[in-house]
Amino acid sequence: MMNAIRTEGLTKYYGRSRGIVDLDLEVCEGEFFGFIGPNGAGKSTTIRVLMGLIQKTHGSAWVLEKDISKEKEQILSEIGYLPSEAVFYPDMRGRDLIRLSAELHRKDCRKVSADLCERLQLDPSRRIGELSFGNRKKLAVICALQHDPRLCILDEPTGGLDPLMQREFFEILKERNKKGMTVFLSSHILSEVQRFCGRAAIIREGRIIASGSVEELARTNAKRISVRGNFDPSGLPDVRDLQKADDSTSFLYGGDINLLLDRLSRQRIMDLSISEPDLEEIFLHYYTEGEEQV
Repeated sequence: MMNAIRTEGLTKYYGRSRGIVDLDLEVCEGEFFGFIGPNGAGKSTTIRVLMGLIQKTHGSAWVLEKDISKEKEQILSEIGYLPSEAVFYPDMRGRDLIRLSAELHRKDCRKVSADLCERLQLDPSRRIGELSFGNRKKLAVICALQHDPRLCILDEPTGGLDPLMQREFFEILKERNKKGMTVFLSSHILSEVQRFCGRAAIIREGRIIASGSVEELARTNAKRISVRGNFDPSGLPDVRDLQKADDSTSFLYGGDINLLLDRLSRQRIMDLSISEPDLEEIFLHYYTEGEEQV
C-alpha cells in the first residue's frame, strides 16, 4: 500500500533547542491518522517540516511518495493544510480568499466551496477582519478542502468551533475519507482521536514514543479503580493518577489484582468499580512512564 506520509530519522533543531528528533513515521494512503501530544511536544514542527514551511536539520521525509526536499511544489498541489491559527488579510472578504485559494490550485472550486459554506454556516461576503475566531477557522477549513486534496493535514483543527460545527466538520472529514482522502489529524484532544482515527502516534519531547492502532494504544494491563469509602492505596505497586474527593478514591492500577483485593477486604468499602481506562488515561500512562515504548 502506498504511503501518504513517511519519515526516516526526521530531525529539526532550532539552534540548540529541540524541535523533533529521529522521527520514524508511516501513514498509509486512505487512513484517518491521529498525531497526539500536548503543546510543545513537536506536532506543529513535524507538520511544518512536512509542508516545507521550515527546513529539516537532517533525516528524510516523503509526502505522497514525493521527497519534501526536492518536490515541494508537487506536494503542495495535492494536499490541504489547516494550521492551528490561520492568519488572513483582514480587509479581504471571505469569498475573495476562497477564490484566491482555488486559483492557487488552478481549479474551479465554486460548487464545492458553496456547499462547504452552507454546511459550516459561513457568510463569505463579510470582511475577514469582522469575523470571529470560529468563523475564520471555518474559512480556513473551506480553503483546505475545496480543491479535493488527496491528503489533508490538520493541526489542532477544532479550536474555535462550537460543538455543532465540530460535529459537522468531522462529518465532512469522514465523507472525504470514505472517498479516499487521507486525514492526518494533529490534536491534544484525545476523545477526537479515539472517536475518528484508526491509527495514531504519540509524540513526547520531539520523539515518537508509541504508535499503532488506537485499540492497541489503549490496550494495557492498567485498570481504572474507583472506590467509595475510606480507602488509601498507598504502598500498592503501580498506582498512577490518584484522585481523591470526599469519600471517594480513583486511580489507575497496574499491579497484582490480588494485592488490591486483599487491601480492599480489610477496609470498609461502600462501592467499587473496575473499568478499562480511556485513551486519555492511557496517554497519561505513556507520558508518566520513564521507559519509551514504540
